[in-house]
Amino acid sequence: MVSHRRPSQTGLAASARVTVLSAAAATAAAALASAPAGAEPRETAAATRAEVDRLYTEAERATERFHRADEDAGRLRERVSGARDRLARGQDRINGMRRTLGSVAGAQYRSGVDPSLELFLSSDPDSYLERAAALERLGDRHARTLAEFRDAQRELDQQRAEVARDLTELERSRSAVARHKRSVERKLEHARRLLERLPAAERASRSARDGSAPGTVLLASGSRHASSAAAAARGAVGSPYVWGANGPSGFDCSGLVQWSYAQAGVALPRTSQGQANAGRRIPLSEARPGDIVTYRGDASHVGMYMGNGQVVHAPYPGAAVRYDPVGMMPVHAVTRV
Repeated sequence: MVSHRRPSQTGLAASARVTVLSAAAATAAAALASAPAGAEPRETAAATRAEVDRLYTEAERATERFHRADEDAGRLRERVSGARDRLARGQDRINGMRRTLGSVAGAQYRSGVDPSLELFLSSDPDSYLERAAALERLGDRHARTLAEFRDAQRELDQQRAEVARDLTELERSRSAVARHKRSVERKLEHARRLLERLPAAERASRSARDGSAPGTVLLASGSRHASSAAAAARGAVGSPYVWGANGPSGFDCSGLVQWSYAQAGVALPRTSQGQANAGRRIPLSEARPGDIVTYRGDASHVGMYMGNGQVVHAPYPGAAVRYDPVGMMPVHAVTRV
């Protein structure tokens, strides 16, 4: 569905950014300390790089779980808010029915005269019968109002039970969001410590990459929205990777794709798995600028195809949004929105 609303960052993602940007790994010292005494520095550095890459992969998977739990919590918050509004309206309706039923019951109590005796005493039987027919109709309406009141009360009780269940589920989702956030932070802190053990030149080579386009894009875009989305992604090249961020000053991988399409007026899911299913799957050989490319078997990383065998993506902490070959890791799917 096309939307002109730009997705906003959640409070958790925004607060996590400051914590996590200073983060990244912990097996580092242990891995290096346990290296054989005669191990070549080159071998040790290779093992460190492999461990860092593994941690980044695990962190991305934990990030996907974080975003999914955060989306679930957002949906539940909206449901609970809507249900509470319905409860308030339902309670107002029931209160009105109570007043109506109370006034009818009070009138009947105050009259207190047996209908047959009132007919016997009446000097105008025809007029009495007309009033009796009107009272009978009033009684029918009273009975219907009473039945409606009972139905409304049952519906209100059911809605209250549903709200209680949603509130319980919302609390579970909030706990899951916090748990996945802590998992990502631990992995990134571990990776950061590992990277600190590498030579400065090697650390710089991991994060430094030419941010310019590697060649002229010759292909037309894949859809009417893709051209604008691809232009937005190109404009984000050089922006920092910021965990949990979806622009405009920093991005994680799915945040970059979501933000880029938001600039084209298209609302995408927050997770890379959701983005993989946000449109029509096509073969990689048919990819056009603006198509979404997801990676690994679980679609835990995502970028945007730019043509000439290149994608733009937010790779990992410490690196900026950049171009890389589309085959930089196993492709899960190519999706055209």
